Amino acid sequence: MRLAVINIVGLSRSLLGPHTPALSAFAERGGIQSHPPAFPALTCTAQSSIVTGRGPADHGIVGNGWYDREAAEVKFWKQSNHLVRGEKLWDKLRREVPGFTCAKLFWWYNMYANVDFAITPRPLYPADGRKVFDVHTQPMLLRDDLKRALGDFPFPAFWGPAAGIASSEWIAAAARWIEEQHAPTLSLVYLPHLDYPLQKLGPDSPEIPAELAKIDRVAGELIHFYESRGLRVIALSEYGISPVRRAIHPNRLFRAKGWLQLKSELGRETLDCGGCRAFAVADHQVAHIYLNDPALRDEVQSLLESTPGIAEVRTPESAWGSASGPAAERAGDLIAVAEPDAWFTYYFWDDDTLAPDYARTIDIHRKPGYDPCELFIDPTLTAPKLRIAGFLLKKKLGLRGLLDVIPLDASLVRGSHGRDRVPDSEQPVVLGLDRPVHGPEDIHQGMIDLLCP
Repeated sequence: MRLAVINIVGLSRSLLGPHTPALSAFAERGGIQSHPPAFPALTCTAQSSIVTGRGPADHGIVGNGWYDREAAEVKFWKQSNHLVRGEKLWDKLRREVPGFTCAKLFWWYNMYANVDFAITPRPLYPADGRKVFDVHTQPMLLRDDLKRALGDFPFPAFWGPAAGIASSEWIAAAARWIEEQHAPTLSLVYLPHLDYPLQKLGPDSPEIPAELAKIDRVAGELIHFYESRGLRVIALSEYGISPVRRAIHPNRLFRAKGWLQLKSELGRETLDCGGCRAFAVADHQVAHIYLNDPALRDEVQSLLESTPGIAEVRTPESAWGSASGPAAERAGDLIAVAEPDAWFTYYFWDDDTLAPDYARTIDIHRKPGYDPCELFIDPTLTAPKLRIAGFLLKKKLGLRGLLDVIPLDASLVRGSHGRDRVPDSEQPVVLGLDRPVHGPEDIHQGMIDLLCP
């Protein structure tokens, strides 16, 4: 048997219906289950739990990013598979299945994974300060063959204000190309499209049905393609999206207490994490709170617990059952969890004119936290398309510039995720797997059982 696992980001039981005929038909044929998400219910944590069959206490992925205490730096969206501790699915299967091969297509922590074929987004960063959109592949020469066959990956459609169905269409086309050329035993395919409109507009928006139809078409065609070639198919999601209406700014609370250390850089404020007494790394509906001054623990916890919009405050031990190990090393000393209708920003400035230059740009690595406002163009800008065109012209001429079109208005965001205690209608789903699933770790074992009968 060969297997394809299609990760349809943000899909939940409540979204399946008349606007998803292909996925609904697949669910009717293969069965549907929903299950409590990983904690936090975030891409990197959920995927790491699926590929290792273990939780964060063992694999150490406590979010999409965290504060590296040794380097004194916040690191988000890193890509090395070595960050995920423990044995991976493909290593287990390679021992048990003769001739086993694996394709890992846009699942995260893709670089240097011990798989046969890998594709992941990876811009080039020349020394002159430019950023050139590209992908990283394994084997390395696969990149050139793939681009000749499919053209360049539409990077602006993968993240930012132009994010949309084009990136999922390209990934699906790449999955078909890999299957036709190499026929791997296991294909792991990531289709991100729903994540964008659900966060921008919220799951209850009247615009969502049209977006559901788009991903249903792409996923349905891919399922049909794989099944026509005799593959077993599983479709799944990592989390559902909750409607939100308010943002919480923990770093601004800490600033008011005098716990942040800020640095003026060319007239703008930046956060000096290593010098802060306490600070927050925000990641959707979860915020890791790092205490460089342990004496503040009780005061910080009391402040968080009394802040409207914060549902609870956990520790690594209460979150994952261990006060030591990789999760405890990386997680905050305290972990704040938002109320269902709230999410956390990384914002630390009180005056928007002093916000760091990266705040109004798409910069997922420099910001000390996740920023869903990168999905929007600032509605207060006059002629933003001309502004963007001017930036692109500068870039073409080899000049430097900022594409500073991202708003600083967190109220624009209408959907979020990260909580593990969500209604059944917002839980992630698994389609086409007939063994009971109580969490992402069970999906791991389900794949092994299918390929090692």
